Amino acid sequence: MNFAKGLILCGAIVAASANAQLRFEISGVGSTQIPVAVASFADEAIAPAIVSNVIKADLERSGVFKVIDAGRVISETSAVDYNEWKARGARALVVGSVSKLADGRYDVRYKLLDAVNSGELSSMGQSTAARYTRLAAHKIADDIYEKLTGVRGAFATRIAYVNENRANRLYKLEVADADGEGTQVAVTSNEPIISPSWSPDGTKVAYVSFEQKKPIIYVQDLVTGGRRVVVNQKGNNSAPAWSPDGSKLAVALSRDNHTQIYVVNADGSGLRRVSNSAGIDTEPQFSSDGQYIYFTSDRSGGPQIYRMPATGGNATRVTFNGNYNTSPRVSSDGKTLAWVSLRNGDYGLYAMDLATGQELRLADNATEPSFSPNGKYIMYATEAGRRKTLAVVSVDGRVKQRLTTNAGTIREPNWGPFMK
Repeated sequence: MNFAKGLILCGAIVAASANAQLRFEISGVGSTQIPVAVASFADEAIAPAIVSNVIKADLERSGVFKVIDAGRVISETSAVDYNEWKARGARALVVGSVSKLADGRYDVRYKLLDAVNSGELSSMGQSTAARYTRLAAHKIADDIYEKLTGVRGAFATRIAYVNENRANRLYKLEVADADGEGTQVAVTSNEPIISPSWSPDGTKVAYVSFEQKKPIIYVQDLVTGGRRVVVNQKGNNSAPAWSPDGSKLAVALSRDNHTQIYVVNADGSGLRRVSNSAGIDTEPQFSSDGQYIYFTSDRSGGPQIYRMPATGGNATRVTFNGNYNTSPRVSSDGKTLAWVSLRNGDYGLYAMDLATGQELRLADNATEPSFSPNGKYIMYATEAGRRKTLAVVSVDGRVKQRLTTNAGTIREPNWGPFMK
Protein backbone atom coordinates (compact mmCIF):
# COMPACT_ATOMS: atom_id res chain seq x y z
CA MET A 1 0.00 0.00 0.00
CA ASN A 2 1.36 3.43 -0.87
CA PHE A 3 0.65 6.62 0.90
CA ALA A 4 1.83 9.58 -0.33
CA LYS A 5 4.03 2.64 -17.03
CA GLY A 6 4.45 1.76 -23.08
CA LEU A 7 0.87 1.18 -24.17
CA ILE A 8 0.07 -1.99 -26.17
CA LEU A 9 -3.69 -1.81 -26.49
CA CYS A 10 -6.23 0.85 -25.73
CA GLY A 11 -9.49 0.46 -27.59
CA ALA A 12 -12.94 -0.98 -27.24
CA ILE A 13 -13.00 -3.60 -24.52
CA VAL A 14 -12.19 -7.09 -25.76
CA ALA A 15 -13.05 -10.48 -24.31
CA ALA A 16 -10.38 -12.12 -22.19
CA SER A 17 -9.58 -15.83 -22.36
CA ALA A 18 -11.89 -18.14 -20.46
CA ASN A 19 -9.17 -19.28 -18.06
CA ALA A 20 -8.77 -15.73 -16.79
CA GLN A 21 -12.19 -15.67 -15.15
CA LEU A 22 -12.47 -14.90 -11.47
CA ARG A 23 -14.13 -17.51 -9.28
CA PHE A 24 -15.91 -16.99 -5.96
CA GLU A 25 -15.36 -19.06 -2.84
CA ILE A 26 -18.00 -18.32 -0.18
CA SER A 27 -17.67 -18.57 3.59
CA GLY A 28 -20.10 -17.33 6.22
CA VAL A 29 -23.76 -16.44 5.92
CA GLY A 30 -26.08 -13.74 7.16
CA SER A 31 -27.51 -13.84 10.67
CA THR A 32 -30.82 -15.02 9.21
CA GLN A 33 -31.32 -16.50 5.75
CA ILE A 34 -34.43 -16.34 3.60
CA PRO A 35 -35.27 -19.80 2.19
CA VAL A 36 -35.96 -19.57 -1.55
CA ALA A 37 -36.68 -22.48 -3.88
CA VAL A 38 -35.38 -22.05 -7.44
CA ALA A 39 -36.76 -24.26 -10.20
CA SER A 40 -35.06 -25.00 -13.50
CA PHE A 41 -36.53 -22.75 -16.18
CA ALA A 42 -38.43 -24.37 -19.02
CA ASP A 43 -36.23 -24.79 -22.14
CA GLU A 44 -33.34 -22.85 -20.61
CA ALA A 45 -30.80 -25.26 -22.16
CA ILE A 46 -31.29 -23.56 -25.54
CA ALA A 47 -29.63 -20.36 -24.28
CA PRO A 48 -25.88 -19.73 -23.88
CA ALA A 49 -26.30 -19.47 -20.09
CA ILE A 50 -28.40 -21.65 -17.79
CA VAL A 51 -30.48 -18.90 -16.25
CA SER A 52 -31.58 -20.74 -13.11
CA ASN A 53 -27.98 -21.70 -12.27
CA VAL A 54 -26.86 -18.07 -12.49
CA ILE A 55 -29.74 -16.99 -10.24
CA LYS A 56 -28.94 -19.66 -7.66
CA ALA A 57 -25.25 -18.72 -7.63
CA ASP A 58 -26.09 -15.03 -7.15
CA LEU A 59 -28.47 -15.68 -4.28
CA GLU A 60 -26.08 -18.09 -2.55
CA ARG A 61 -23.14 -15.70 -2.92
CA SER A 62 -25.05 -12.93 -1.19
CA GLY A 63 -25.25 -14.91 2.04
CA VAL A 64 -28.81 -13.58 2.51
CA PHE A 65 -30.63 -16.59 1.06
CA LYS A 66 -30.81 -20.31 1.72
CA VAL A 67 -31.32 -21.68 -1.78
CA ILE A 68 -33.49 -24.78 -2.13
CA ASP A 69 -33.06 -26.64 -5.41
CA ALA A 70 -36.58 -27.35 -6.63
CA GLY A 71 -35.31 -30.42 -8.45
CA ARG A 72 -37.47 -30.00 -11.50
CA VAL A 73 -38.56 -27.68 -14.30
CA ILE A 74 -41.37 -25.22 -13.54
CA SER A 75 -42.33 -22.50 -16.00
CA GLU A 76 -43.98 -19.21 -15.08
CA THR A 77 -47.25 -20.50 -16.57
CA SER A 78 -47.31 -23.78 -14.60
CA ALA A 79 -49.83 -24.45 -11.85
CA VAL A 80 -48.09 -24.41 -8.47
CA ASP A 81 -48.97 -26.32 -5.30
CA TYR A 82 -48.03 -23.72 -2.70
CA ASN A 83 -48.49 -26.19 0.14
CA GLU A 84 -45.69 -28.33 -1.26
CA TRP A 85 -43.19 -25.49 -1.15
CA LYS A 86 -44.36 -24.31 2.23
CA ALA A 87 -43.83 -27.85 3.52
CA ARG A 88 -40.30 -27.81 2.09
CA GLY A 89 -39.56 -24.69 4.10
CA ALA A 90 -39.50 -22.22 1.21
CA ARG A 91 -40.51 -18.62 1.79
CA ALA A 92 -40.60 -18.01 -1.97
CA LEU A 93 -40.40 -19.94 -5.24
CA VAL A 94 -38.64 -18.82 -8.44
CA VAL A 95 -39.98 -20.19 -11.76
CA GLY A 96 -39.57 -19.24 -15.40
CA SER A 97 -38.86 -20.09 -19.02
CA VAL A 98 -36.58 -19.28 -21.94
CA SER A 99 -37.60 -19.22 -25.60
CA LYS A 100 -35.79 -18.20 -28.78
CA LEU A 101 -37.29 -15.43 -30.87
CA ALA A 102 -37.32 -15.25 -34.67
CA ASP A 103 -34.66 -12.51 -34.66
CA GLY A 104 -32.21 -14.69 -32.68
CA ARG A 105 -32.78 -13.05 -29.33
CA TYR A 106 -33.95 -14.92 -26.26
CA ASP A 107 -37.14 -14.22 -24.31
CA VAL A 108 -36.50 -14.80 -20.60
CA ARG A 109 -39.53 -14.78 -18.32
CA TYR A 110 -39.81 -15.35 -14.58
CA LYS A 111 -42.10 -15.15 -11.61
CA LEU A 112 -41.38 -14.86 -7.90
CA LEU A 113 -44.11 -16.61 -5.93
CA ASP A 114 -44.94 -16.24 -2.25
CA ALA A 115 -45.04 -19.79 -0.88
CA VAL A 116 -46.38 -18.68 2.49
CA ASN A 117 -49.26 -16.49 1.32
CA SER A 118 -49.92 -18.34 -1.97
CA GLY A 119 -49.53 -15.40 -4.32
CA GLU A 120 -47.30 -13.64 -6.81
CA LEU A 121 -44.62 -11.25 -5.52
CA SER A 122 -43.08 -10.18 -8.82
CA SER A 123 -42.65 -11.05 -12.50
CA MET A 124 -40.38 -9.97 -15.32
CA GLY A 125 -39.98 -10.53 -19.05
CA GLN A 126 -36.79 -9.69 -20.98
CA SER A 127 -35.88 -10.01 -24.65
CA THR A 128 -32.11 -10.18 -24.83
CA ALA A 129 -29.26 -10.91 -27.23
CA ALA A 130 -27.51 -14.23 -26.74
CA ARG A 131 -24.45 -12.63 -25.14
CA TYR A 132 -26.62 -10.97 -22.51
CA THR A 133 -28.47 -14.00 -21.17
CA ARG A 134 -26.29 -14.02 -18.04
CA LEU A 135 -27.14 -10.36 -17.55
CA ALA A 136 -30.85 -11.22 -17.81
CA ALA A 137 -30.35 -13.80 -15.06
CA HIS A 138 -28.51 -11.26 -12.88
CA LYS A 139 -31.41 -8.83 -13.30
CA ILE A 140 -33.82 -11.50 -12.13
CA ALA A 141 -31.62 -12.16 -9.09
CA ASP A 142 -31.59 -8.41 -8.42
CA ASP A 143 -35.40 -8.36 -8.50
CA ILE A 144 -35.60 -11.29 -6.09
CA TYR A 145 -33.13 -9.64 -3.73
CA GLU A 146 -35.06 -6.38 -3.73
CA LYS A 147 -38.51 -7.91 -3.36
CA LEU A 148 -37.46 -10.10 -0.43
CA THR A 149 -35.11 -7.70 1.39
CA GLY A 150 -36.27 -4.22 0.40
CA VAL A 151 -32.74 -3.39 -0.81
CA ARG A 152 -31.78 -3.06 -4.46
CA GLY A 153 -29.70 -5.99 -5.69
CA ALA A 154 -26.25 -5.47 -7.23
CA PHE A 155 -25.77 -8.70 -9.19
CA ALA A 156 -26.16 -6.98 -12.59
CA THR A 157 -23.31 -4.56 -11.89
CA ARG A 158 -19.66 -4.72 -12.96
CA ILE A 159 -16.26 -4.42 -11.34
CA ALA A 160 -12.98 -3.00 -12.61
CA TYR A 161 -9.54 -4.03 -11.37
CA VAL A 162 -5.90 -4.23 -12.39
CA ASN A 163 -4.44 -7.56 -13.51
CA GLU A 164 -0.67 -7.45 -13.14
CA ASN A 165 1.98 -9.79 -14.51
CA ARG A 166 5.29 -8.29 -13.47
CA ALA A 167 7.37 -11.12 -14.92
CA ASN A 168 6.13 -10.19 -18.42
CA ARG A 169 5.77 -6.46 -17.63
CA LEU A 170 2.13 -6.64 -18.56
CA TYR A 171 -0.58 -4.61 -16.85
CA LYS A 172 -4.26 -4.84 -17.74
CA LEU A 173 -7.24 -2.78 -16.70
CA GLU A 174 -10.02 -5.35 -16.77
CA VAL A 175 -13.79 -5.20 -16.39
CA ALA A 176 -15.95 -8.13 -15.29
CA ASP A 177 -19.45 -8.89 -14.10
CA ALA A 178 -19.93 -8.62 -10.34
CA ASP A 179 -19.69 -12.44 -10.09
CA GLY A 180 -16.27 -12.42 -11.80
CA GLU A 181 -17.55 -13.78 -15.11
CA GLY A 182 -17.42 -12.08 -18.51
CA THR A 183 -13.93 -10.63 -18.13
CA GLN A 184 -13.03 -7.99 -20.70
CA VAL A 185 -9.80 -6.06 -21.19
CA ALA A 186 -10.15 -2.28 -21.38
CA VAL A 187 -6.47 -1.26 -21.42
CA THR A 188 -3.20 -3.16 -21.69
CA SER A 189 0.18 -1.56 -20.99
CA ASN A 190 3.85 -2.36 -20.43
CA GLU A 191 3.87 0.18 -17.59
CA PRO A 192 1.84 0.17 -14.36
CA ILE A 193 -1.86 1.04 -14.26
CA ILE A 194 -3.41 2.05 -10.95
CA SER A 195 -6.48 3.57 -9.31
CA PRO A 196 -9.42 2.67 -11.60
CA SER A 197 -12.59 4.64 -10.83
CA TRP A 198 -16.01 4.11 -12.46
CA SER A 199 -18.04 7.05 -13.74
CA PRO A 200 -21.51 7.23 -12.16
CA ASP A 201 -23.21 6.21 -15.43
CA GLY A 202 -21.00 3.12 -15.80
CA THR A 203 -19.72 4.02 -19.28
CA LYS A 204 -16.23 5.23 -18.38
CA VAL A 205 -13.32 4.42 -16.09
CA ALA A 206 -10.77 6.97 -14.92
CA TYR A 207 -7.35 5.56 -14.08
CA VAL A 208 -3.67 6.42 -13.71
CA SER A 209 -1.13 5.18 -16.27
CA PHE A 210 2.68 5.37 -16.15
CA GLU A 211 3.08 4.79 -19.90
CA GLN A 212 4.78 8.20 -20.31
CA LYS A 213 7.15 7.35 -17.43
CA LYS A 214 5.13 9.49 -15.01
CA PRO A 215 1.64 9.13 -13.53
CA ILE A 216 -1.02 10.71 -15.77
CA ILE A 217 -4.79 10.52 -15.29
CA TYR A 218 -6.84 9.18 -18.22
CA VAL A 219 -10.52 8.49 -18.80
CA GLN A 220 -11.34 5.39 -20.85
CA ASP A 221 -14.72 5.26 -22.62
CA LEU A 222 -15.88 1.63 -22.43
CA VAL A 223 -18.54 2.14 -25.10
CA THR A 224 -16.54 3.81 -27.88
CA GLY A 225 -13.07 2.59 -26.89
CA GLY A 226 -11.75 6.14 -26.95
CA ARG A 227 -9.77 7.72 -24.19
CA ARG A 228 -8.43 11.11 -23.22
CA VAL A 229 -5.92 12.67 -20.86
CA VAL A 230 -7.76 14.48 -18.07
CA VAL A 231 -4.87 15.65 -15.88
CA ASN A 232 -1.17 15.84 -16.80
CA GLN A 233 0.36 18.43 -14.52
CA LYS A 234 3.96 18.72 -13.35
CA GLY A 235 4.77 16.02 -10.81
CA ASN A 236 2.43 13.21 -9.80
CA ASN A 237 -1.19 13.02 -10.99
CA SER A 238 -3.05 10.41 -9.00
CA ALA A 239 -6.15 9.05 -7.23
CA PRO A 240 -9.05 10.10 -9.52
CA ALA A 241 -12.55 9.90 -8.02
CA TRP A 242 -15.80 10.94 -9.73
CA SER A 243 -18.37 13.30 -8.30
CA PRO A 244 -21.83 11.68 -7.93
CA ASP A 245 -23.20 13.60 -10.94
CA GLY A 246 -20.23 12.66 -13.16
CA SER A 247 -19.35 16.27 -13.93
CA LYS A 248 -16.09 16.41 -11.98
CA LEU A 249 -13.16 14.41 -10.71
CA ALA A 250 -11.34 14.87 -7.43
CA VAL A 251 -7.62 14.17 -7.88
CA ALA A 252 -4.37 14.32 -5.90
CA LEU A 253 -1.59 16.38 -7.54
CA SER A 254 1.95 17.30 -6.49
CA ARG A 255 2.21 20.25 -8.91
CA ASP A 256 2.76 22.66 -6.01
CA ASN A 257 5.67 20.65 -4.59
CA HIS A 258 3.60 18.54 -2.17
CA THR A 259 0.49 16.49 -2.82
CA GLN A 260 -2.85 18.25 -2.36
CA ILE A 261 -6.47 17.70 -3.42
CA TYR A 262 -7.80 19.33 -6.59
CA VAL A 263 -11.11 19.22 -8.43
CA VAL A 264 -11.26 19.19 -12.24
CA ASN A 265 -14.13 19.07 -14.73
CA ALA A 266 -14.59 15.67 -16.38
CA ASP A 267 -13.26 17.09 -19.69
CA GLY A 268 -10.03 18.23 -18.00
CA SER A 269 -10.92 21.92 -17.73
CA GLY A 270 -11.36 24.10 -14.66
CA LEU A 271 -8.65 22.63 -12.45
CA ARG A 272 -8.64 24.15 -8.96
CA ARG A 273 -7.08 23.32 -5.64
CA VAL A 274 -9.44 22.61 -2.74
CA SER A 275 -7.14 21.44 0.10
CA ASN A 276 -4.49 23.55 1.74
CA SER A 277 -2.15 21.98 4.26
CA ALA A 278 1.56 21.70 4.88
CA GLY A 279 1.29 17.91 4.77
CA ILE A 280 0.27 15.34 2.17
CA ASP A 281 -3.43 15.31 1.23
CA THR A 282 -4.42 12.43 -1.06
CA GLU A 283 -6.98 9.68 -1.85
CA PRO A 284 -10.02 11.97 -2.27
CA GLN A 285 -13.54 10.56 -2.37
CA PHE A 286 -16.77 12.53 -2.80
CA SER A 287 -19.56 11.99 -0.32
CA SER A 288 -22.72 10.43 -1.75
CA ASP A 289 -24.43 13.83 -2.00
CA GLY A 290 -21.39 15.51 -3.55
CA GLN A 291 -21.20 18.10 -0.79
CA TYR A 292 -18.01 16.85 0.86
CA ILE A 293 -14.70 15.21 0.04
CA TYR A 294 -13.19 12.57 2.32
CA PHE A 295 -9.42 12.22 2.01
CA THR A 296 -6.24 10.97 3.67
CA SER A 297 -3.85 13.47 5.21
CA ASP A 298 -0.78 13.34 7.44
CA ARG A 299 -1.31 16.86 8.72
CA SER A 300 -1.66 15.51 12.26
CA GLY A 301 1.64 13.61 12.07
CA GLY A 302 0.45 10.32 10.55
CA PRO A 303 -2.13 9.41 7.91
CA GLN A 304 -5.72 9.89 9.05
CA ILE A 305 -9.10 10.36 7.33
CA TYR A 306 -10.51 13.88 7.06
CA ARG A 307 -13.59 15.50 5.56
CA MET A 308 -13.91 18.94 4.00
CA PRO A 309 -16.47 20.78 1.83
CA ALA A 310 -16.16 19.80 -1.84
CA THR A 311 -15.45 23.45 -2.66
CA GLY A 312 -12.62 23.59 -0.13
CA GLY A 313 -12.43 24.96 3.38
CA ASN A 314 -11.82 23.71 6.88
CA ALA A 315 -11.24 19.97 7.22
CA THR A 316 -12.57 17.85 10.07
CA ARG A 317 -10.74 14.76 11.26
CA VAL A 318 -12.86 11.58 11.07
CA THR A 319 -10.62 8.73 12.29
CA PHE A 320 -8.98 8.73 15.72
CA ASN A 321 -8.29 5.08 16.54
CA GLY A 322 -4.95 3.81 15.26
CA ASN A 323 -1.97 5.78 13.95
CA TYR A 324 -2.28 4.82 10.28
CA ASN A 325 -5.67 5.16 8.52
CA THR A 326 -5.98 5.44 4.74
CA SER A 327 -8.15 4.68 1.69
CA PRO A 328 -11.50 6.26 2.66
CA ARG A 329 -14.62 5.07 0.84
CA VAL A 330 -18.21 6.18 1.51
CA SER A 331 -21.33 4.06 0.94
CA SER A 332 -23.94 5.21 -1.58
CA ASP A 333 -26.38 6.11 1.19
CA GLY A 334 -23.75 8.22 2.94
CA LYS A 335 -24.12 6.33 6.20
CA THR A 336 -20.96 4.20 6.28
CA LEU A 337 -17.26 4.93 5.89
CA ALA A 338 -14.89 2.11 4.97
CA TRP A 339 -11.13 2.48 5.23
CA VAL A 340 -7.89 0.60 5.86
CA SER A 341 -6.10 0.83 9.20
CA LEU A 342 -2.66 -0.52 10.08
CA ARG A 343 -2.88 -1.96 13.57
CA ASN A 344 -0.63 -4.56 15.21
CA GLY A 345 1.28 -4.98 11.96
CA ASP A 346 -1.76 -5.85 9.82
CA TYR A 347 -3.77 -3.82 7.33
CA GLY A 348 -7.36 -4.32 8.44
CA LEU A 349 -10.56 -3.26 6.72
CA TYR A 350 -12.83 -1.21 8.97
CA ALA A 351 -16.31 0.27 8.65
CA MET A 352 -17.71 3.17 10.65
CA ASP A 353 -21.28 4.26 11.20
CA LEU A 354 -20.85 7.96 10.47
CA ALA A 355 -23.82 8.89 12.66
CA THR A 356 -22.54 7.16 15.78
CA GLY A 357 -18.81 6.80 15.15
CA GLN A 358 -19.01 3.08 15.95
CA GLU A 359 -16.29 1.02 14.26
CA LEU A 360 -16.29 -2.60 13.09
CA ARG A 361 -13.27 -4.56 11.84
CA LEU A 362 -14.45 -6.47 8.78
CA ALA A 363 -11.36 -8.21 7.39
CA ASP A 364 -7.66 -8.81 7.95
CA ASN A 365 -4.92 -8.41 5.34
CA ALA A 366 -7.00 -5.92 3.39
CA THR A 367 -6.27 -2.92 1.15
CA GLU A 368 -8.07 -0.87 -1.55
CA PRO A 369 -11.72 -1.16 -0.47
CA SER A 370 -14.71 -0.42 -2.73
CA PHE A 371 -18.42 -0.45 -1.84
CA SER A 372 -21.06 -2.26 -3.86
CA PRO A 373 -23.54 0.29 -5.24
CA ASN A 374 -26.22 -0.84 -2.76
CA GLY A 375 -23.81 -0.29 0.13
CA LYS A 376 -24.21 -3.82 1.50
CA TYR A 377 -20.83 -5.29 0.49
CA ILE A 378 -17.23 -4.13 0.24
CA MET A 379 -14.70 -5.53 -2.23
CA TYR A 380 -11.03 -5.27 -1.35
CA ALA A 381 -7.58 -6.53 -2.30
CA THR A 382 -5.92 -9.20 -0.20
CA GLU A 383 -3.20 -11.84 -0.47
CA ALA A 384 -3.63 -15.56 -0.98
CA GLY A 385 -0.57 -17.75 -1.36
CA ARG A 386 1.72 -14.71 -1.83
CA ARG A 387 -0.46 -13.51 -4.70
CA LYS A 388 -2.78 -10.51 -4.58
CA THR A 389 -6.40 -11.29 -5.25
CA LEU A 390 -9.82 -9.88 -4.43
CA ALA A 391 -12.33 -10.59 -1.69
CA VAL A 392 -15.78 -9.36 -0.66
CA VAL A 393 -17.24 -8.91 2.81
CA SER A 394 -20.70 -7.79 3.88
CA VAL A 395 -20.85 -4.55 5.88
CA ASP A 396 -21.83 -6.52 8.98
CA GLY A 397 -18.80 -8.80 8.52
CA ARG A 398 -20.85 -12.00 8.43
CA VAL A 399 -20.54 -12.95 4.75
CA LYS A 400 -17.09 -13.36 3.21
CA GLN A 401 -16.20 -14.25 -0.36
CA ARG A 402 -12.81 -14.73 -1.98
CA LEU A 403 -12.26 -14.40 -5.71
CA THR A 404 -9.68 -16.74 -7.16
CA THR A 405 -7.98 -16.72 -10.54
CA ASN A 406 -5.06 -18.38 -12.28
CA ALA A 407 -4.29 -15.23 -14.22
CA GLY A 408 -1.69 -13.04 -12.52
CA THR A 409 -2.01 -10.71 -9.58
CA ILE A 410 -5.39 -9.00 -9.16
CA ARG A 411 -5.56 -5.73 -7.25
CA GLU A 412 -7.14 -2.27 -6.99
CA PRO A 413 -10.81 -3.25 -7.33
CA ASN A 414 -13.51 -0.67 -8.01
CA TRP A 415 -17.17 -1.72 -7.93
CA GLY A 416 -19.22 -0.09 -10.67
CA PRO A 417 -22.57 1.70 -10.33
CA PHE A 418 -26.07 0.44 -10.96
CA MET A 419 -26.66 0.23 -14.70
CA LYS A 420 -29.69 1.90 -16.22
